[in-house]
Amino acid sequence: MDAKKPNEAPARQPPERDRRRWPREAQPQKESASPLAPALEPLYFSTLELAPKDQFAAWQAHMAPLVEVKLPDDKSPDDSFPADHTAWNLGGMLIVQQRAAAHSYMRSAAKLRSSSIDHWCIVLPHTGRSWTEVDRRVAESQPGKLEIRSLGYPFRGRATDSESLLLYMPRDLFADAAASLDAKNNSILSGNFANLLVGYINSIEARLRSLTADDLPRIVHATRSMIIACLGPAAEHAAAAEQLANVALMERARRYVHQNLDAAHLTPDSMCRALGVSRSRLYQLFEPSGGVLHYIQSRRLLAAHIALSDPVDSRRIVEIAEAFGFSSAANFSRAFSKEFGYSPREGRSTVVLSRPAHSASHAEHQKASSFEGWLKALGS
Repeated sequence: MDAKKPNEAPARQPPERDRRRWPREAQPQKESASPLAPALEPLYFSTLELAPKDQFAAWQAHMAPLVEVKLPDDKSPDDSFPADHTAWNLGGMLIVQQRAAAHSYMRSAAKLRSSSIDHWCIVLPHTGRSWTEVDRRVAESQPGKLEIRSLGYPFRGRATDSESLLLYMPRDLFADAAASLDAKNNSILSGNFANLLVGYINSIEARLRSLTADDLPRIVHATRSMIIACLGPAAEHAAAAEQLANVALMERARRYVHQNLDAAHLTPDSMCRALGVSRSRLYQLFEPSGGVLHYIQSRRLLAAHIALSDPVDSRRIVEIAEAFGFSSAANFSRAFSKEFGYSPREGRSTVVLSRPAHSASHAEHQKASSFEGWLKALGS
């Protein structure tokens, strides 16, 4: 050790800070704000608690509003089919967390004719792969890649064991970008915006249980904007000019129906005059939707459902039926029950879940609903 020099002053130690000299300022007391209650209560379906021989049949029935599903050739209906399906209703969009064993699926032309569901479906696989064919063009989906698919066109495909996140969004939400979306039907989205959208969708999934009613319309709007940003200029797509013209005409036809639902003159003839097309052209246009008359009736039934569910609307059931073009209460009741699975009288007390509810009973209303009901009311 070095010896200390005789006249060397000891090293000064830094003075210890006297914390008492610096009294902490009193922090202003924040007003206590009660946290907003979560708005979403999921619809949960699972085959796991069923006997193995009953599992696939239950999955078939659950998916029937959308697609017909079949087992791979090496599987028997008596084999187990583990699957679960959790749906979240954000008002203008449904989010579904889905896990299922390997299967094939088809949305046939016959299914389209019997269904009023023509939404857009965005698929984000977390695990597994799928192959979907539309008009002999196959899109191969894989984890982390977004696939866009229209429920208004026939398709078929197969999937391995997989876990996926699916977004169902109404066609009318994209009325101003219909041509670009139709050009991208059954394709894999790519590019920087698609990668950003993947991260955004994953972040929504992580927060589903904490979202409030005020969050929901903003999330739907932001998701819509990001999907449109992924599409790019329509000229980059291989869509034929005739197809784009059909899309534009179809959107005009849809808007005409929507604006004249309560008009007695809403007929195929009036639509032909308003759109400037022949009857054969009009029928060809609506063939994928089950026909023009089927489309008009399904939209009128949906509008009547909304009116019946509105606590402010005090009209009698028969008055609402007449307002939307039904000649008799009996005809209306039969058509309504066939479309929604319950009578107009029961619908009178049903809250339309496509609009975010702020009441404390929102979760109770959601629990009493079905996935098919959510799909049919989406975007109305």
